[in-house]
Amino acid sequence: MATYDLLLKNGTVWTPGGPVEASVGVRDGKIVAIGESGDAGETVDCTGLTVLPGVVDSQVHFREPGLEAKEDLESGSRAAVLGGVVAVFEMPNTKPNTDSEAAIADKLARAEDRMWCDHAFYVGATSANAELLGELERLPGTAGVKIFMGASTGDLLVSEDSELARVLAHGRRRVAIHAEDEPRMQARLGERVAGDPSSHPVWRDDESAMLATQRILRLARAARRPIHILHVTTPAELEVISRNKDIATCEVTPQHLTLAGEDAYPRLGTYAQMNPPIRSAAHRDGIWNWLNQGVPDVLGSDHAPHTMEEKAKPYPDSPSGMPGVQTLLPLMLDHVAHGRLSLQRLVELTSAGPQRVFGMTAKGRIAAGYDADFTLVDLKAKWTIEEDWLASRCGWSPFTGMNITGRPVGTIVRGRIVMRDGALAAKAIGRPIRFDSAAWD
Repeated sequence: MATYDLLLKNGTVWTPGGPVEASVGVRDGKIVAIGESGDAGETVDCTGLTVLPGVVDSQVHFREPGLEAKEDLESGSRAAVLGGVVAVFEMPNTKPNTDSEAAIADKLARAEDRMWCDHAFYVGATSANAELLGELERLPGTAGVKIFMGASTGDLLVSEDSELARVLAHGRRRVAIHAEDEPRMQARLGERVAGDPSSHPVWRDDESAMLATQRILRLARAARRPIHILHVTTPAELEVISRNKDIATCEVTPQHLTLAGEDAYPRLGTYAQMNPPIRSAAHRDGIWNWLNQGVPDVLGSDHAPHTMEEKAKPYPDSPSGMPGVQTLLPLMLDHVAHGRLSLQRLVELTSAGPQRVFGMTAKGRIAAGYDADFTLVDLKAKWTIEEDWLASRCGWSPFTGMNITGRPVGTIVRGRIVMRDGALAAKAIGRPIRFDSAAWD
């Protein structure tokens, strides 16, 4: 009889072929058997639960170094695993920026024995490091290059076509893009209404997004460089991206699939403020249409926490961004429960999709030889998002008080249980994510 380090029994296991009632055996952090029983050092009874491939959040801002009052690598990754997330890609707009080999090495050192989930770090593109990006993107633990076309300041803002072309010319991996048109937004600053956050999407309008998306698609095609357009907020952009899938993948967020400006700004005020903005119910419904057409490739939370004191400032002095890594899966499970999304599509967006888009090694599916990453969910659980459940240092969520159907109840990273029924393991065991060399060779 086979022996395993860990055996998951009696659950509905979501394999590449669909759901099966089967046991999963784990040895040395890898999946070694599906549908076979045996002895195990540890057994998890998954009766009544669905065993999903470990959920990946490929866009988070954990704020360390330099902005730890908002979040740090430990607290952000703790929130991640409490929400069923096994791996994250963390963004470069920290202080200092993550734009050099030394900065990547510093983040990896900070993460060791402190991050609860597996992780990779983006390197931020700047005018100064453009020629170095081909080497920087190949560093171990690096998720790739991130470009801010808008919504950033200082060195991380790359808004001119000539500079964008320089960045795209160096390297081969898929480049992540924040696509808002900086010149248009600068020209429209007068559209902001003091004290009225509902003017945020008027200022950062549909055209600001569309112009940037069209520009980066044109530049990417000229450079023959694959790109990944983050947090798309308009149906019109998704239609354009659908005609450019040979060069572009894209992401949508749970916030833009759940919130509508008509309700969010009166109810939440500046706590609904993010970039690109929460737009109208018509925009939200249009994103759902394209999601169900199969165009978005991944879901990312764009977890971007700020303190309550900062968010309480009157608009437009209030910062843009909201936490989301812990609520990504609960929100989407609730959409599944209400028939807006199939569980198969959710798996594609949160595990198989990130693996395909970014070339993660041995992650993203429940299959022999892959990392033993699992997210255990109770699809029928009814509960309410309460403040005391939130682990992010910022201490708030725009979804506090929301009634949810479907709950993550277990997070297993490389065969080790890091969260079970809301309780954390004794120590953090996150490690850098590995990427297939074929992603850039």
